[in-house]
Amino acid sequence: MLVNQLILRGAAGKAALREKEAIYSYAQLQARTGSFRDYLYARGIRERDNVALFAKNSADFIISYMAVVSLGAVVVPLNTMLTPREIAFILKDSRVKHIITDKKLDLAGQYQDGQLPPEQLLTSRINQEVNRATYPAAPEIPVRETAPCVILYTSGTTGRPKGALLSHRNLVSDARSFSAVTGARTDDNFLCVLPMFHSFGWTCCVLTALFNGASLTILESFQPREVIATIKEKGVTVVMGVPAMYGFYASMATPADLAGVRLFASGGASLPLEILNIFYEKTGKRVIEGYGLSEASPAVCFNPMHATKPGSVGLALPDVEVKVVKDDGSEAACREVGELIVRGPNVMLGYYGLPDESAEALKDGWLYTGDLAYRDEEGYIFIVDRKKDIIIVSGLNVYPREVEEILYQYPAVKEAAVIGKPDKKRGEIVCAYVVVKEGQKLNKKDLIVFLKANLASYKLPREIIEMEALPKNATGKILKKELREF
Repeated sequence: MLVNQLILRGAAGKAALREKEAIYSYAQLQARTGSFRDYLYARGIRERDNVALFAKNSADFIISYMAVVSLGAVVVPLNTMLTPREIAFILKDSRVKHIITDKKLDLAGQYQDGQLPPEQLLTSRINQEVNRATYPAAPEIPVRETAPCVILYTSGTTGRPKGALLSHRNLVSDARSFSAVTGARTDDNFLCVLPMFHSFGWTCCVLTALFNGASLTILESFQPREVIATIKEKGVTVVMGVPAMYGFYASMATPADLAGVRLFASGGASLPLEILNIFYEKTGKRVIEGYGLSEASPAVCFNPMHATKPGSVGLALPDVEVKVVKDDGSEAACREVGELIVRGPNVMLGYYGLPDESAEALKDGWLYTGDLAYRDEEGYIFIVDRKKDIIIVSGLNVYPREVEEILYQYPAVKEAAVIGKPDKKRGEIVCAYVVVKEGQKLNKKDLIVFLKANLASYKLPREIIEMEALPKNATGKILKKELREF
C-alpha cells in the first residue's frame, strides 16, 4: 500500500477531515486530491522530483502532500517556524524546484550568483485554478512501496540538519503498527494540533486516522482554550500531544471537557512523571507515553493500553524490534543502560545525500538512535537520555533527565532543562534552567536544599538559571543546543 492510497480506505460519505466549519468526506478528499494532482502535473512536477511543502495545519496540507506523492514525487515538509536562511538551506540541500506554500516566501536574498529560487505555488491560487478549470488528467504513475515518499529534516540539535529519507512502506507500516497498539477504529475522531510537517503529527494523527477510515479534526495551532473546547464540541476521541500540552490541559480543562476522549498519548519528548500524575489527579484520565524519532517514521514504542508503566515508553510496536546495546555492540543486561537500536519496516532508507552519516546511523539493518535506555524484566523500555547529552562530572555519569525529574517535583518549577557546562576542575558541571509557575517566586536556597535531599552531591546543579521560557522546537522539545549557546 502507498501513502496516497490511504484516502481510499474510508467510506465515501464518511467525514474524513474537519477544519473549522468545513467537512471533507472521503469522496471529496479523493476528488480534491485528484484535482490538485492534475494541476501540479500541468505545472511540471514529475516522478522523483523533490517538492517542498510549507503550510500550517490544514486540509490543503494533506491534499497537497497526497497529490505530490501520487505523482511519484517526494515531499519535503518545511517547519513553518524556520527563518528564510534555514528554509533556503533545506531547499538547496534537497534540490527542490517547486514549493507548495500557503504564503509567499521571501527567499530572494538567499540565492546568489545567478541561482534561481524554486517556483512557489500558492495553495490559494491552486484552489482558485482547480475551481475555475479542469486540467488534463495526469498519467497513472506506478510507484513502488519502497520508493522515497518524504524527506524529513531533523531539527539539527546535534549539528547541521539532515534529511531522513522515508519510503511509502516506512510510513504505512508505522501507521499500521501504531493503529494496532492504540486500538484505532473507524468511529474514532483524531485531533491533529501537532504540526503536520513533523513526523509525530503526520504519522500518528493524519496517517493513522486515514489508515482506519476514521475522522481527523484539524487545528492550526495550539491555543489551549480553543483546543479544549474543540475536544468537547467536536467529539474528539484520540488526542496526541507533547508534555507541555498536558500541563495546560491539567490546569485549564475540567473532567467533563475531556470525558469523550478514550486515549491521550504523549511523545516528542520525555513526559515528566510530575505532569503525568497531576493530569491524572485533575482529570481522571491517564496519559500513555510512547517513543519515536523521525528516522523511524517515527513510532517505535508504546505502552500497552491495559498495562502501562509510568516513566516507561512501553514495548516495541508490532513488526518493530528494539535492543539495548553497549559500546562494544553486545546486548546490555536487564536494567543496564546502553544505546537503543531499532529494526523494522519503519526504519528510514538513509539520510538524503549523506552516505557517511547514513552508514554511521544504519548498521546491519539496525538504526542507532543515539538515545540511552534500559529494559526491565518484562521488556519495557525506559529512556534515560540522549547519548550526547550525558554530563560527566569528575568521571561520573549524570543523566540530565534524572535531575530534571527532581526539579519538576519542586512546587514552584513549571519547566526544567539540565545541561553540562565545561569546568576546569571537574570536567563538567551540572547547570539547570528553570521556568517558574505563574504567581510564584523561586527561592534558590530552598530549591538547593530540596535537591540535596534527592540527589547525590555530584549530580547537583552548580548553576540554577531562571528563565521566562525555554527554547523549543515546533513539537515542544526543549532545544538544549540553544541553552548551551547562552
